[in-house]
Amino acid sequence: MRDSSRRRNRGERAQRAVQPAPPYITRKIPYFEYMNEEGLVRIEEQADWILQEIGLEFREDPEALRIWKEAGADVKDTRVRLPKGMARELSKTAPHSFTQCARNPARSVKIGGDYAVFAAVYGPPFVRDLEKGRRYGSMEDFEKLIKLAYMLDSIHHTGFVICEPCDVPVNKRHLDMLYTHMRWSDKPHLGAIVEKVRAEDSVAMARILHGSDFVDQNCVIMGNVNTNSPLLVDKVVTEAIRTYSGAGQGMIVAPFILGGAMGPVTTAASIAQALAEAMICCAFSQLVKPGSPFVLGNFLSSMSLRSGAPTFGMPEPVASNYIIGQLARRLGVPLRSGGSLTAAKTSDAQAAAESADSMHSTVMGGANFVLHSAGWLEGGLATGYEKLIIDADRLGAYQKLLGGVDVDDNSIGRMAYDDVEPAGHFLGSAHTMANYETAFYESSVGDHNSCEQWEEDGSKDTERRAYERWNKLLKEYEAPPLDEAIDEELKAFVAKKKEGMDDAWY
Repeated sequence: MRDSSRRRNRGERAQRAVQPAPPYITRKIPYFEYMNEEGLVRIEEQADWILQEIGLEFREDPEALRIWKEAGADVKDTRVRLPKGMARELSKTAPHSFTQCARNPARSVKIGGDYAVFAAVYGPPFVRDLEKGRRYGSMEDFEKLIKLAYMLDSIHHTGFVICEPCDVPVNKRHLDMLYTHMRWSDKPHLGAIVEKVRAEDSVAMARILHGSDFVDQNCVIMGNVNTNSPLLVDKVVTEAIRTYSGAGQGMIVAPFILGGAMGPVTTAASIAQALAEAMICCAFSQLVKPGSPFVLGNFLSSMSLRSGAPTFGMPEPVASNYIIGQLARRLGVPLRSGGSLTAAKTSDAQAAAESADSMHSTVMGGANFVLHSAGWLEGGLATGYEKLIIDADRLGAYQKLLGGVDVDDNSIGRMAYDDVEPAGHFLGSAHTMANYETAFYESSVGDHNSCEQWEEDGSKDTERRAYERWNKLLKEYEAPPLDEAIDEELKAFVAKKKEGMDDAWY
């Protein structure tokens, strides 16, 4: 019996060992319900009150105002007010979940429902690594970081502005950035949003990469924008929605609220404002094209009321991650929130504590798309090479946590007692040998050796080990295959667009 048990377990172990890393997370554990029904209703009523009585400004885009007028909103000058329930009713056509297709179908991700996707940091103008320190991001940095995000299995999505390549003209860099995502990774990514033409370039390049017919039927690219809190939806937002949603592509809108500055100082009030701002943008996207994918965003941060500096990983934004998750599920749309956020300047103890608190509440609260999952430093001003590696390591742990605990025959482990007597041990048992590679999450940068072994290996701290790991990964990088004709067409598009523009650096 013991021999057959060993053979069976060896076979099961071999089967499990060849499974590829999943391209996204399927949640198998409950959500953390932080606020009771009474509190949620009160916040929803406050959001409805803001939309009906205060309204939001829609500036610099007459077409957006025309769309609202035709829909029956109360539009006076640039102020848009919605009767109670209108935004929620319009939002019903937004899909509960959807797939963003990657150029490699095995990398496509599901967003919404019980699915979660971790995306890299977005937006920092600076980069930092252990040897070169803090500096403006360059195109070389951008390409390296995209390659790293591509190679790290626990990062499912490469985002877009993994750092700003500040050595490329502002009006042209989005083209180089898009090409870099499309050529050196086959994971899904976002597109440009700052000007309408850049959003249009993003969709046009996506059509080259995926084929126009495929793009017409599938979501292959998304835009990510912030409202101009408090209560302003500028043309960057509305033009991005009209471009991406109008093409049937995905749209993420996240109010960025520092409590006490861009929103009321109290947590519940800021959450209600964020819900109002994001919900009216969801409604607008459905007026542009019913059924187009929309992700309701939330980025609430506390701040030091003494200095005005944002703070991260504090209890108030942690609570908001839980509550906005409940509100998004009640609205029936996917949620973007949280990330591995910190105000720390390096990958130190502060960065670890703040990022862990922020990310834990993000995953337990039910975020479906997590921007800034890895690499964020300095309140979003810097992308850390080592931080990217350390965060990605923890993302793997969160992925296992969200997968729950199996209770199948192997997991419940009756066969483990086949060759272990009372007062014995399981270290060499067939069940242990069959499962040891997958039983526990194994950190790629943590050190669990004895102190003597650690000293013999150079007494390296986590940051140094992360530095060595990202350098090793870049040496091992192999570009995913891309059809040569498509590659040439993408390069030709970029070259042609650049020819018609003078360099602009602001």
